[in-house]
Amino acid sequence: MRFSRRLDPLPEYLTARLNRLVAERRAAGRDVIALGVGDPDVPPTAAARAALAALVQREDVARYPTNAGLPMLREAVARFYAVRFGVAIDPDREVMPLLGAKEGLAHLAMAQLDPGDVSLIADPGYPVYAGGPILAGATPVAMPLRPELAFQPDLDAVPARDRDRANLLVLGYPNNPTGAVMADDLFERLVRFSHDHDVPVCHDNAYSEITFDGHVAPSYLATPGARENGIEILSLSKAFSVPGWRIAFAVGNAAIIANLAKLKTNVDSGMFLAMQHVAIELLDSDPAERRALSAMYQGRRDVVCDLLEHAGVTVKRPGGTLYLWLAVPTAETSLGFSERILEECDVVLSPGSAYGAAGEGYVRLSLTESEDRLREAIGRLTAAL
Repeated sequence: MRFSRRLDPLPEYLTARLNRLVAERRAAGRDVIALGVGDPDVPPTAAARAALAALVQREDVARYPTNAGLPMLREAVARFYAVRFGVAIDPDREVMPLLGAKEGLAHLAMAQLDPGDVSLIADPGYPVYAGGPILAGATPVAMPLRPELAFQPDLDAVPARDRDRANLLVLGYPNNPTGAVMADDLFERLVRFSHDHDVPVCHDNAYSEITFDGHVAPSYLATPGARENGIEILSLSKAFSVPGWRIAFAVGNAAIIANLAKLKTNVDSGMFLAMQHVAIELLDSDPAERRALSAMYQGRRDVVCDLLEHAGVTVKRPGGTLYLWLAVPTAETSLGFSERILEECDVVLSPGSAYGAAGEGYVRLSLTESEDRLREAIGRLTAAL
């Protein structure tokens, strides 16, 4: 039996590995606190769950959907962009439902890139930023995110040989895994770079509703000129605590959307109709619910940071997302430190190297456990230090 060689460069996916480690240790009776995966522990609102429960009883929702999605769903996305971001979106040409941001990012790479092309990706970054181009036969080229640049890429440092072969650039703010928020004029510089070098931009907008200390995250599409050569992927997973419901959207440049649709019509059949109706209700729901969820995560962030700082561990408080990006406080590698903490403390952290070479020297800690469990985890961690 022979398998495709295109999978050979792909390592075991980080989330799959962490889930396997957690399952193995829990099966052995260990009290594992899993802070490695950004899987919200807070359930969706009661209203959202009740709506889905009622919708699945409808006799028409089990039929095939379309990849384009219901017109009323695309209109709800356009309303959300108008109210939340001040961006006018054409619901007929500039919106496409996705089965989660991960699927959308992987398929975008396949729709956009040919063998020999380059995709410029944030490093550290969501692993699919690199995995998608590899599956497409293209080359992911890292744009290092350094703390001295507030974890933003230096676009002027992209080598000409890579820039000239690039046919996609992917990054996202608020940033996974660093927790950095967009600062200065990054989006304006991205638009200039995109136009000057004819490189389409995809902004991964998964965490815009989880921000702290009064920061309000903008949409890349609000930047003048962004839609001429770019799209944004809006995910509802974190903002509404529905990661398993797989609701996301590609929004922006109509030609990129249409090309992505051509691929997706050949590989999937669109979003479950009941979920499309639920997505409309989520998008139109009271923004106060999202603000309350964000405030809860900020409270968890402060508890964890206070405990770490009290123990003498230096930590930079993130401006958004569900994560702390913590410098490894020992001489160990990020993987070595994570493995030791798992073995000694039964606390799962993500090694920074799993997010790219520039992630070495860091670990990612998720705020996706209750405050009591987070206190327990940090107590174990600091005791091991």
